[in-house]
This record gives sequence, C-alpha cells and structure tokens, in this order.
Amino acid sequence: MSVEPEKDTARAPSPFKDMGTKLDAAIGKGLNRITSAALAPYQAAVVRIGFALTFALYLLREWPYRLELYGTTNPWGFDLAQRLIATNDTFTVLMWSNHRLWFELVYHGVIVASLLLLLGWHTRTMSILFMVGVLSLMNRSILLGDGGDTLIHLMASYLVLTRCGQVWSLDARRRERKGTPSQDGCNRVSVALWILAGAGLAVVQATGFAKIPTGWVPILWGLWLIQALWFWAGRRRAPDAGALLDVVANLVHNAAMLVIAAQVCLLYATAGWYKIQGARWQDGSALHFPLHLDYFSPWTGLSQALDSRSIMVTLITYGTVIAQVAFPFTLLNRRVKNVLLVVLITEHATIAVICGLPFFSLAMIASDMVFLPTNVLRWGGARMAAARDRITARLRRSKGPGSRNEDRRVTI
Repeated sequence: MSVEPEKDTARAPSPFKDMGTKLDAAIGKGLNRITSAALAPYQAAVVRIGFALTFALYLLREWPYRLELYGTTNPWGFDLAQRLIATNDTFTVLMWSNHRLWFELVYHGVIVASLLLLLGWHTRTMSILFMVGVLSLMNRSILLGDGGDTLIHLMASYLVLTRCGQVWSLDARRRERKGTPSQDGCNRVSVALWILAGAGLAVVQATGFAKIPTGWVPILWGLWLIQALWFWAGRRRAPDAGALLDVVANLVHNAAMLVIAAQVCLLYATAGWYKIQGARWQDGSALHFPLHLDYFSPWTGLSQALDSRSIMVTLITYGTVIAQVAFPFTLLNRRVKNVLLVVLITEHATIAVICGLPFFSLAMIASDMVFLPTNVLRWGGARMAAARDRITARLRRSKGPGSRNEDRRVTI
C-alpha cells in the first residue's frame, strides 16, 4: 500500500502583516505634515488679499452714503439696533456711541485696516481689526446685507485663525530682509500695536463706554494674550516654547483653511440644491426675471440682448445649477475641478457686469481661488512681480543721474 506524501501545511502570509506599523507610519507622517508647516500659504494669501480688497472697495464706493447706510442718519435707528442686538448678542462697536465722530473714526479706521491687511502689514493685528470692523458695520444694519456680505462676514472671522501673511505681504518681505524665519516676530511696531490695543480695550471697558457681549470678552482678550505669548517666546529666546506655539499655530491655520474650503463647498451645494427645488430653475427660465429688474440691470441693452436668446438663457440657467451641485464632487478629480473653477469664476465675472453685483462677485471669486493649484498662484504672482519690477525699473531710469542733471540745467 502506497503512502501519500504529506501536504505542505505552511500558512500563507497574512494580508494584515505589518499593517499596524504601516498605519502608525501613515499617522505619524500626516501629523508631521499638519504640524510642521502652515499648508496652502498662497491660498491663504489670496483669501486675505481678495476679501480685504473687496471690503475696502465697497466702503470707498459707499463713502458718500455711509451715514445713511451705517451712521447716524440710518433709517434703522440707534434704538432699534440696540433692541435687536440685545436679543441676539451680536458684536458691533458702533453701538458704543451714537456720536458722528465715533462713527467716522470707525468707518475710516476699517478702510485703513482693510488696506493694511491687503498689503500684509502686521497681518496678525490687522486681521483682528479687519474682523472687528466687518462685524461692526454689518451688524449695525443687518437688513442691508446679501450673500456676498455674509461670505465676507464669515471669511473675516476665519482669517484671524490663519497665518495669511506668509507670502505676498510686507511681513514676508520684512522677514526676508532680516533673515528671520519666524512668522510672528517681535518688533517695536508689533509691540506698540499690541500695547495700544490692550490699553484701548481696557479703557473702554473700565469707563463703561464699551458694551461688549459676554461671549466676546474672552475672545478679544484671548487674542490679545495669545499675541503676548508670542512676544514672550521671542524676547526670552525660548526655543521649546516657540516651537510649541509654532505647532499650535500651524494646526489652527490648517484647520481654518479646511473650514474655509468646506464653507465654499457648502455654499455651492446648498445654493445648487435649493435652485433645483425652484420651478423657474427647473423649466430653465430663472435667469429671465432678474434681467427685467432695474436693480439687476445696470446695462439695459446688454440684459435685453442676452434675454432675447431663449436658448442661451436656458443653457445658463441649467449650467449654473449643474456647476454648483457638481462642484463639491469635482474635488475628487483635480483636472475636472480646475475646469469647473474656470467656469465658476467666469460666471461670477459675468454676474458682476450684467447684474451689477461687483462686490458679491469679487467675494465669490476670492473664495473660489482657495481651490486653485499652488503652481497657478505662484505663476500669477511671478508675472505680477515681473511687471512691477519692469515699472519700477523704468521709473528709476527716468530719474537717473542724467535726468537729474538735465532738470538742474533747465532750472538754472
């Protein structure tokens, strides 16, 4: 009787072998990435520049009507605003006084803060002042706001949490000039601004001039104390404390950028799905009606020319809905996302011209640029820097030694 050979009973290697090690390595790599650097610095910079520019231009355009919109002659009177704010605990420094001088100081101060934030001058302080200014003006007259104002309201709050002065800012240029890698360096101007902000906040609270909602007191003082920690770490030259603050700041920045991206996705998703439920969007005639409203038709001839082509109106109506609903899903594919971004930016630019909504469109375009590739933003920044250098070079040549001597001879 033959004996069959024994079968090889060796076990096959487990598919889960070394999975724990790989998972630990992946988690460690991810944690190192989000703590070692502030991600998307160019996207953060373009959000800072876009929203600061939008709000500054808006305030400058409405300057002749500032008193009617937010000031002492506002139809939404001071007493009515006080009653509303007492119920919803919103924050606005314009409720501290009904005097015109106070309003003028706040209004023009917000313009200055917006321009300085645009330039990236002491960005951390200017972002806080920008947020305070945006909230103060918009919460004073809530009936004036639209979708673009709401977006500026949200983004101004998010910007405070970001390190949006890493690139394309005067802060970045100062760091390069001094050779200091720290993004929150301690210098005389920063300390002076910090002292003035703390002293001003303490005085207005101690004198009873400020009526700050309870929830905002720890927020404002907390931001002031956080800046004090940066100064302390810089003065003491404590590398461990500085490294810890840097890690926390990177985490907060990266979380804020994620929230900004999620906010834009949520905006488009909700707008698209609400449009789908509307009968006029379903039959493709939604665009027809605003083209016949005077408020949304600054160029009557252009609106009539567009409305005369019913097929074009229908295509734009359906295309708007499709683009808004599809945008959050296109983030899974970089090429499709980039194509749809171009479509959305073109759509908002068209709305700015045809419907006369430039500031709403600027706010939306600034939000869309959060998703632009870093290479595209760097390429655009390089082109703008090259154009600036050419202009400054021409100015220097025109003011060279020869031109000065020539001017001197003419004067003599």
